[in-house]
Amino acid sequence: MQIASLLLPMMLLQSGGKLEIKDIKVGTGDAVREGDVLVMDYTGKLTNGKEFDSSKKPGRTPFQFTIGAGEVIKGWDQGILGMKVGGSRHITIPASLGYGAQAMGNDIPANSTLVFDVDLKEIIRVKTKTTKTGTGPAVKFGDSVQVHYTGKFLDGKKFDSSYDRKEPLTVSVGRRGLIPGFTQGLLGMKLGEKRTITIPPTLGYGSRPVGPIPANSTLVFDLELVKILK
Repeated sequence: MQIASLLLPMMLLQSGGKLEIKDIKVGTGDAVREGDVLVMDYTGKLTNGKEFDSSKKPGRTPFQFTIGAGEVIKGWDQGILGMKVGGSRHITIPASLGYGAQAMGNDIPANSTLVFDVDLKEIIRVKTKTTKTGTGPAVKFGDSVQVHYTGKFLDGKKFDSSYDRKEPLTVSVGRRGLIPGFTQGLLGMKLGEKRTITIPPTLGYGSRPVGPIPANSTLVFDLELVKILK
């Protein structure tokens, strides 16, 4: 069973148990925080030692996901926070933070405690510069917000702007359909705040061209948080 299906979040049917974290090796640099896009290797086992998945198998590649966005089981979203690049961690995830009373095929029985050994390869972030501070609560995953934006290339050429339409964009932060870098750039903003974010291709459209945006483009957005709708 591969991680692409394995770590999709599900409704938990049973509670209880405690997340256990043991750092095998502490990495260096910034610590993982919500909104980061992570590249990780992992091996998942049951408590009896039976392996049910690993990114290290021949033909496989490290797994990439956004932490805190609900793209993976809760035990991952909680258990990987604070890691640094180059770090290795042993995580024991109770059923309540995994798949609860739901069995996952023939590999993971219902009510299973899951054991993961994970290695953090890379943290991918947008570059952020605040040009005007805001007030009030900070934007978090799940918030609905209204934001004005102007999108440009590194040479300053504009490719899109909500100001031209005289209407801010309404966004549900973390919903699929937005490029990861735009979501990451919104997290932590406060009402009235303005910031400029620089999004690498890996957090944008990657190797595919989209409308006026060529493949492998670095994108620059000037953002203004107009309203938090909740």
